[in-house]
Amino acid sequence: MKLRNLDDLHLFVTLVEAGSFTLAAKTLGIAKSKLSRRLVQLEKELGCDLLIRTTRKQSLTESGRLLFCASKEHVEALSRVEEELYSSLKQVKGKLNILLPLEFFNTIISNLIGDFLQRYPKINLHCQHYSGAVPEFDPKFDLCFVLHEQELPASNWIAKELLSFPQSIYLSPQLAADLAIKPLMTGRAKPEQLTQFDCILAEEDQPWHFRNADKIEQVNVNGKLILSSPEMRLRAAEQGLGLCKLPDYVLNNYVLKSNGQEQSLQRLALSQDSVAQRLSVLYQSRNIASKTRTFLDYFQSNVGQLL
Repeated sequence: MKLRNLDDLHLFVTLVEAGSFTLAAKTLGIAKSKLSRRLVQLEKELGCDLLIRTTRKQSLTESGRLLFCASKEHVEALSRVEEELYSSLKQVKGKLNILLPLEFFNTIISNLIGDFLQRYPKINLHCQHYSGAVPEFDPKFDLCFVLHEQELPASNWIAKELLSFPQSIYLSPQLAADLAIKPLMTGRAKPEQLTQFDCILAEEDQPWHFRNADKIEQVNVNGKLILSSPEMRLRAAEQGLGLCKLPDYVLNNYVLKSNGQEQSLQRLALSQDSVAQRLSVLYQSRNIASKTRTFLDYFQSNVGQLL
């Protein structure tokens, strides 16, 4: 017969090792009467007596000795695992796996990670990068940072939004001078007019979203060039290969040069603003380990550096 409650084995082993109900109840922090009832329940479940109890002493039956010898090692192993799990949840140490978007504030994030490890030297931090949309759920990662515009799809992750970044449509000065694009430069052009021109996309068939009062409107732009890297999209826009939607911070982090002269991409003013890009952090459980909670709290305290 299978035991329905492994905790009963722990009580039984403790009782045998303590030598009396009084000492065992004290060790376990329960009433002696409750311990006695639990033993009776265990004997009933197994269909045999485990202890011979008298007013002066207790001794194991043959079945009791068999159960004690077979259970002791496993009960102790489970107790060690429980202690290790408790320790890992309470102490800031161990391996921390983090997943980050490609080319996301690499310099600032590197500095934050360096400062964090100086404060918590018992942490082993492993960072990996991904491109594209929300990555597949992978239990080996403690935290996953995601950039997105729309609500995140349902998944096994728990999501918490941290920050948002304004976005704009950019183009090169050469492209802005093109007669075909001149009508867009008035500041009154509508987003749907973008469908007439080549756009540089982050993903294939990816629409661009714009805010119209309380509504979000989708524009299915066209593009021959698809680049998952924000920096590569910026460089392609500099070369005049198309209109490009980028978070404004990307332009603030790169200096564009043409013929040895510094220049900037031009921001295209439209009648509606692009939907902001949002930064969310994903994690597996609300009961996260201390190392994970500590890093997340540290990141949230310093996330203002990204603005």
